[in-house]
This record gives sequence, structure tokens and C-alpha cells, in this order.
Amino acid sequence: MLTADFDYHLPRELIAQTPSSSRDESRLMVVLRGSQSVKQRHFFDLPEFLQPGDVIVWNNSKVFKARLRGRVMLDEQADGLPQTTGDNSPYSDVILNLPSVEIFLVRPMENPGTWKVLAKPGKRLRLGMKVVFAQDFEAEIIAKEPDGTILVQFNDDDAAVRAKANRYGQVPLPPYIMRDESRIKNQELRNVYQTVYAKEEGSVAAPTAGFHFTPALIERLKNQGVQFAEVTLHVGLGTFLPVKTERVAEHVMHAEQVELTAKNADIINLAKREGRRVIAVGTTTVRTLEGIARLEGDLLKPFTGDINIFITPGFEFKIVDALITNFHLPKSTLLMLVSAFAGDREFMLDCYRQAVEAKYRFYSFGDAMFIV
Repeated sequence: MLTADFDYHLPRELIAQTPSSSRDESRLMVVLRGSQSVKQRHFFDLPEFLQPGDVIVWNNSKVFKARLRGRVMLDEQADGLPQTTGDNSPYSDVILNLPSVEIFLVRPMENPGTWKVLAKPGKRLRLGMKVVFAQDFEAEIIAKEPDGTILVQFNDDDAAVRAKANRYGQVPLPPYIMRDESRIKNQELRNVYQTVYAKEEGSVAAPTAGFHFTPALIERLKNQGVQFAEVTLHVGLGTFLPVKTERVAEHVMHAEQVELTAKNADIINLAKREGRRVIAVGTTTVRTLEGIARLEGDLLKPFTGDINIFITPGFEFKIVDALITNFHLPKSTLLMLVSAFAGDREFMLDCYRQAVEAKYRFYSFGDAMFIV
């Protein structure tokens, strides 16, 4: 397969810049794999397509403010810098004359305080340089990886790094969302770029398929007899890095941190044994469930660690019976995954063409698709 096989035309005006006024008022394209047909609904109509005993599994990972802006300096420049006070003061006016850099925290490494990051501009950084974000928050460049990522060392443990990032950083919006402070304030943005059930902090991008759920809709589904289970996948490079290879098979997926508890594994395994449907919310949930299933066998077992799975057409799904997802970027690994789940690449691309014609809203703040 070629990466170009997963391309489609998307008018820029269909890229959603803000969420729906109410989360569950987003539109819902119901994709029926058996008949290769679609139905046009809204997300609040989801209960119409579910039945008692269905198990909805979602990713409970929570986004933190992983985008940081700092100033670059050599060790000798740090000596003697005057200290200042205030929560957000970056040392003094002295440092404002130093080169700026944007650091995007990707994930912590095994060594405490060591993080894999992306940097812009990365060429500016050399080993031994320090990046200062605030008076009490800085990191040293310790390695530059062949894939373009960078390793940095903080003086804080991982929990403290996240806490300070939430204090000094910004919500890591995707580049196709044109941020406007007059339109969406930073705190409001942190609330809307998050699922209502998020609790395990660690993602650098939101698992956006879950944006459409509201507490009221969840309660309706529970009253209908639908069960819920959860996984944790901290969204990282594996989700959003573009495919740059001509051939799909040559693309290398990055590993991501996942967790499945014994309680949730038991809920899902029982449903599979009894022939009840397991409905994944988002591609991150699919990768977690199918990745663990391939490590442990046909049934799931508790697991904490890294999962590195690239799902493309021809993949045999062992756990997931239906999928709630958003509309994804052209030539992305996510579009490849949903094409695999639909069972037919051309059918999925036709669904996307229909969505464009019907003016669905695309990407993170856009509308939803239910593939069943």
C-alpha cells in the first residue's frame, strides 16, 4: 500500500476551530459495514444504535499543558543571572535577549526527570545547552535522536515537571486549530480540549473521539443497560506524527504508554465470552486493546507498559466490535486504522467524500463517526 492511497480532498473551511456549543450536538455519521451504507444523525442519537450489554471502552488519559516556551543559554550564561520573584517571571530582562525556543513535552523516560521532547527550532539546540522556562523551571539538552526528537534533563521528578508545565505552559492544540485568545481563553480551552471523564494525566494531545460525551448522555446509556470500561493510553508521537514514507509498510510507529487494570480487563473479557459488543471510543482505545490482545493472547490481561502497534487494512481485530471516532487527516495512520476497521479502504474514503459534501466538521473539534 502507498501512503497516497489514503489521501482525500478537504476544504480548509471544514476544519473545526471550536467545539460544538454542546458536546453531544455534534453530527454523527453511522457507518454500517455490512451494507456499506451510512446514516446521518447527531451524537445524542447514539443510544438508538446501542443495546443492553454493550460495553463502551474509552481512554481516560488527561491532557496537560505540554507546550512550553523558553530561552536558550549556555551554562556560562546562567552564572550570575539575577533571581526574581513572581509565579511566572522568567529570571529577568537579561534572559529576554537570549534566543527563544518552543519545547513540546512528549513523554518521560525511565531515568527520573528525563523527557523526550520536540523542539522548534530544534537546530538551535546543542548538547549542554539549557532552556529556561521560568525562575524555578529549566532543562538541559542531553541528546539529539536520529528521528528528530530530543532528550532533556529536568531537576524535577516527572510529577513536578507536569505540575510546572501546567503552571507555565500552554494547552498543546493541534497546528490546524488557529488559536485566538479573544475567542477561547486559555483556561476555557483547557476545559474544552479534554474529555469529561479524563482523570489520568499524561497526554500531550487529547483522545478527541470522547469529546462528544456529556454526563447526561453517559447517564442515559447506563440507564439503557450499556456498560463502561476504561483504558489509559497517554497520547504521544505515535498518534500525531505524519507518515513521511511513500510506502505504508515503511512507516515506524512510536511506542506509547498504556495501562489496562484487572477490573477493566475482566469487564471486557466477560463481554467477549458472552458475545456482547465491545465498542471502542477512539483509535487510542483500539490500539490499546488490540495491542494488549496480541501480547497476551485472544483474551485480555492486566498490562502496564509500552504498546507499539500499527493497524492498516488487512489487520484482524480480536477485541473491538464497533468504533466511535472523529474524522482524521489525509494520509494519516488514524485514517489507515479506520479504513482497516471498515474493512474496505475505498468504502471509507467514500464515507469521507460524503462527509465533505454534507459539510461535516473535521478533526479534533469536529463531528463523529460510529463504525458498526
